[in-house]
Amino acid sequence: MATQHPNAAPCAPAASRPYRQARTGYGKRSVPDQPVPQPTDFALLPERERYVAGYVDHLPDGAAMDIKSLAKDLPLYGQMAIGTALRTLAVAGHLRHVRCRVESLGQSRWVTRTYWSRRARDNEWLSEHLAGEAPVVPDAPVGPPTATPQETPAAPAVPQQRASADPAPDSTAPSPAYLALARIGRLEPRLALSAGDCAALERLAAEWFTRGVDADYLVQALTSGLPSLIGSPVGFVRRRLTDKIPPRLPAAPAPGPAARNVRALLVECAECGRPGPAEALPDGLCRPCRATAPAGTGPTVETAPEPPAGRDVKALVGSMRNLMRTP
Repeated sequence: MATQHPNAAPCAPAASRPYRQARTGYGKRSVPDQPVPQPTDFALLPERERYVAGYVDHLPDGAAMDIKSLAKDLPLYGQMAIGTALRTLAVAGHLRHVRCRVESLGQSRWVTRTYWSRRARDNEWLSEHLAGEAPVVPDAPVGPPTATPQETPAAPAVPQQRASADPAPDSTAPSPAYLALARIGRLEPRLALSAGDCAALERLAAEWFTRGVDADYLVQALTSGLPSLIGSPVGFVRRRLTDKIPPRLPAAPAPGPAARNVRALLVECAECGRPGPAEALPDGLCRPCRATAPAGTGPTVETAPEPPAGRDVKALVGSMRNLMRTP
């Protein structure tokens, strides 16, 4: 029987060294219920995968997890080797590449995160965890926590001065519709409007805002496709405010939890990067990549996967060693 040598792989770089931080919202995300680190962690993995896993495991959340960054930090292996190692770790149940939609400051965008588990997880556990991560949440900045500012000492007591009353809110502040009309002349001199023109057209412009558009939409609609000659800017803008007013749209019903989860999170194939729902990418591989995988790398599309409880650890290690030989 072959003897395992957990310490045969080269030691990963020290955790205290500077790490590459991913852009806000991207990078490493640790799953919950992680076991306490042990010297025998990743002992069943091949040497290269053990080395990469040891380094990734020590990275803090938010650290860069893309292939180029890892290849720069781990000079023993190039980008192709790192990519193959990450694929093997995905098949072994240690990571999943995920595209997640986040909302921040009223804007929605897609980011790529790598969920990492020190303990190898089966497909059912990972799919269930990722389903819980799916609801859209505001994106939080990644970085070390900021220090709490110290309390400033109280100012010495001085004779109380006559304090002026807080100014009342300015009821004469220009409305968003007025400000949007005032912007038009800055962007298109042929449509420069006076203060009186803006006040006269304010009610018509405000009607646009009640129909769900913003100032940028209104300005774009009024300044696009202008004729070569405009005799009266105020008359031209009044006509466009009347003729191009957008239709009223019924309020869209709120999507159910299942529909929101499908749109909010997609798992990326560890081989080709193709996104899809978690249940469609067992072992982190899409159907075409599983069908074209070398023999011994796991079940193909014609073979049903074994349940997690019946998975043969020795066979899994052998399949990962075959992956290691694949360029």
